[in-house]
Amino acid sequence: MADTPDNRTLEQVSVREFLETYRDMLRMELHAGEEGLDKLIAEKSLNRPALALTGYFKEFANKRLQVLGAGEMAYLADQTPEVRATRLEAVFQHDIPALVVTRGLPIDDVLTRIANNYKVPLIRTQLKSKDFSAEATVLLEEKFAPRTSIHGTLIDVKGVGVLVRGSSGVGKSECALALIERGHSLVADDYVRVTLVADRELIGTSKELNRGYMECRGIGIINVASIFGVRSVRREKRIDLVLTFKLWQPGMDEERTGLDVDSYEILGRKVPHMTLPVRPGRDMARLAEVAAMVQALRGMGHDSAREFSERLIQHMKDEKKE
Repeated sequence: MADTPDNRTLEQVSVREFLETYRDMLRMELHAGEEGLDKLIAEKSLNRPALALTGYFKEFANKRLQVLGAGEMAYLADQTPEVRATRLEAVFQHDIPALVVTRGLPIDDVLTRIANNYKVPLIRTQLKSKDFSAEATVLLEEKFAPRTSIHGTLIDVKGVGVLVRGSSGVGKSECALALIERGHSLVADDYVRVTLVADRELIGTSKELNRGYMECRGIGIINVASIFGVRSVRREKRIDLVLTFKLWQPGMDEERTGLDVDSYEILGRKVPHMTLPVRPGRDMARLAEVAAMVQALRGMGHDSAREFSERLIQHMKDEKKE
């Protein structure tokens, strides 16, 4: 199965957005080149242009954010102002998005003038080069991560992220409410934002506007944290299991053994999937809770269905011997 919402990947981030979003976190300040703030960062990795400063530009990653640390700045300081200007201009001529000087190092007039002339943002950070590079790379990876939105409810059930989906009115929110009453946590109700992090984990969250709120038919909007406590709401959770609620109809297929493990595809990643028929008298919250525990056991290498199947086969073999 596959999700049908609008999947999207951010292919470029403006220097302005990067600076304004992470200014405090990365301890950055704009030093020069304000006219170029709308330039675009097209890759999530950073580049140290040490070779470029010596005049070697083969495989130069000019689409990345450029970082000058203590080594590069010391090298430039050893050059005459004329040579320093020539080396720097050669780098700026490759249409780089921005240049970051780390460790709060002093920036001379030559670098400032060139940044302004080429309209390239010149940023200074107080962080060390390795710290800035590590944190900025993680933040850019998050910015560039593929993302989508899914109509459903995401709950943290004993550490298992369970995404409940189904047609409108099938009982997703009611199931979530019952799970919250049993001590589990709500992540998102009705609308789940999903991000593929590091190409391996699907992280679900809600819109900031409606985080911690639920719509209960017949009651209205409720504040989950106010009623059940702050522990009843989580900001985000990895999606480990997808449950699809379907209204039961006579003759519909129902999984009886659990040997056939289905999957649901989100952003190219397959997530274990179960379909639960909804009919009067069924405790859907309890079923969702058990499904989460089954998935947790499978993650630890314990598959009850296979264990029973192997036990049954062995029993049949033993009977034949007798």
